Amino acid sequence: MRLVIAFALVAAVTAATTGALTFREARTGVLQQSQDTVIKLLRTHVDRLAPDLAFPPREPGLRQLATDVAAAEPAGTWRVLVVYGGLRATSDPDDPFEEVTPALRRAVDSSRATVFQRVSTGEHTSLVVGMSVTFAATGTGFAAASGIQVFLSVPQRTEAAYVDELVTAVERATVPALGLAVLLALLAARGVLRPVRALRRATRSIAEGRLDTRLAVDGSDELADLSHTFNETAAALEESVAELRGMEARARRFAADVSHELRTPLAAMSAVTDVLDEDADRLDPDTATAVRLISEETVKLARLVDDLMEISRFDAGAAVLHLDEIDLAESLRSTLAARAWTDRVDTDLPPPDTVRGRVDPRRLDVVVANLVGNALRHGARPVLLRLYGDGTQDRAVIEVLDSGPGIPADVLPHVFERFYKSDAARTRTEGSGLGLAITAENVRMHGGTVRAADRPEGGAVFTVELPLRRDESDPESVR
Repeated sequence: MRLVIAFALVAAVTAATTGALTFREARTGVLQQSQDTVIKLLRTHVDRLAPDLAFPPREPGLRQLATDVAAAEPAGTWRVLVVYGGLRATSDPDDPFEEVTPALRRAVDSSRATVFQRVSTGEHTSLVVGMSVTFAATGTGFAAASGIQVFLSVPQRTEAAYVDELVTAVERATVPALGLAVLLALLAARGVLRPVRALRRATRSIAEGRLDTRLAVDGSDELADLSHTFNETAAALEESVAELRGMEARARRFAADVSHELRTPLAAMSAVTDVLDEDADRLDPDTATAVRLISEETVKLARLVDDLMEISRFDAGAAVLHLDEIDLAESLRSTLAARAWTDRVDTDLPPPDTVRGRVDPRRLDVVVANLVGNALRHGARPVLLRLYGDGTQDRAVIEVLDSGPGIPADVLPHVFERFYKSDAARTRTEGSGLGLAITAENVRMHGGTVRAADRPEGGAVFTVELPLRRDESDPESVR
C-alpha cells in the first residue's frame, strides 16, 4: 500500500507539474500570438489611415480616425480611443474607455514604441494597446511625433476560451495519468514484493526448524543477490546444526553407554561395600573410616549413574509414562515415609481422596523426592510440603517451601539446568547435579509446569502444577 501511495503521489506531482508548465507555456503562446497579431493589425491600419488626417487634427477628424480603425477589424470587437492634447474621441461616442490607465498613458508619452497591457474588466480580460502616431520628417529619414495617440481595447474572450480548454485538457489528462501510475505501482509492487514475501516465508520456515528451505534465484538484481545470500546462509546453518546435532547425539550415546557399562561393576562394588559395612565395627578405626568413605562414595556414584541413565532416556525419547488413578496426598506421604523424612518435613495435605489424578506414581515420587531433598540439602528447616487443587479440580499444585537463604536472582533462571552450580568454587555436592533437571523433565512429560522463586519472608519455594484430568483416549503409556 505504501508503494502504491508513493507511486500515486509521484504521478500526481508529476502530472500537476507537467500540466502547470504545459498550461503556462500554452497560455503564454496563445496570448503572445494574439497580442502580436493585434499590434501588427493596429499598426497597419494606423499607418494606412493616419496620413489622411488633417493636421492639426480636430475632434471630428479624431473621431473619424477612431471609427475607421475600429471598422477595419471584421469581427467588430475593437474599441478605439484617439487622443490629441486635450481632445479625445472614441469609436463609440458613449464609450468611457476606462481601460486606459494613467500608467499606460505615461508609457505611451515616454516612448515611441507600441505599449500594451492586459486589464481585467468584469468577467473577462482585455488587451489594451497604445501607440503614438509619427510622421516621417522631410529630408531627415527620422520619424517625428505628431502628438496623436491611439489606444485600442480588444476583449480576449477567444483566448480565454482557449485557456479554459487547456485547463480542461490538463484535468482530463491527470486522471488517466493517476490510474496508469496506480497500475504501474501495483505491477511494481507485485514484482518487488513477491520475492520479499517468499523471503519472509522462507525465514519463517527456517525459524520453525525446516533448515532445508531454499529460495529460487531469478535474475541478477539486488533481490536475487539477497536470495542467493539467504540460500548460502541457510546451507551453512543446516550444515552447522547437523554437525552440532551429531555431536550432541554422540555425547548422549556416550553418556548412556558409559552409564550402562558402569552399572555392572557398581552393582559388584555395592555388594562388597555392604559386606564391608557389616564388618566395619570389627576393623581398626582408620580402616573402618576408609570403608565407610568408600561405601558413601559408591552410593553417590550409583545415584549419579542412575540419574545419567534417566537423563539419557529423556534425551533419546525413550522415557515412558505409566499412568494410574491415584490419591496424590497418599503418594506424597509414601514418598516422605520411604526416605524417613516424615519427622523432618512438615506437611499441609488434603484429606484422603480429595485430590486424585491420573499420573505416573514412580515419576511423581521422583519429583517430590528431588524437590524435598533439595530443600533439606540447600535450604533450612522447617521445610513444608503442601498439596492443593486449583479450585476447578483440573490441576493439582504441589509446593515445597524451605526457610533457607533463598535463591540468588542470577541463579533462578538456571536452577533446572543440568550440572548447574551457583557457586563455581563448589566442586562437590551431595547430589548428582541432575535432580532438578530430571524433575523438570518428569513434570513436562505429565503436561505440567515447575518453577522456582524466593519467598518474601525468606527461603525458596518450588511449585509444581500437574493436570489431573486426561482425555479418555489417552493411552496408558505416553512417551
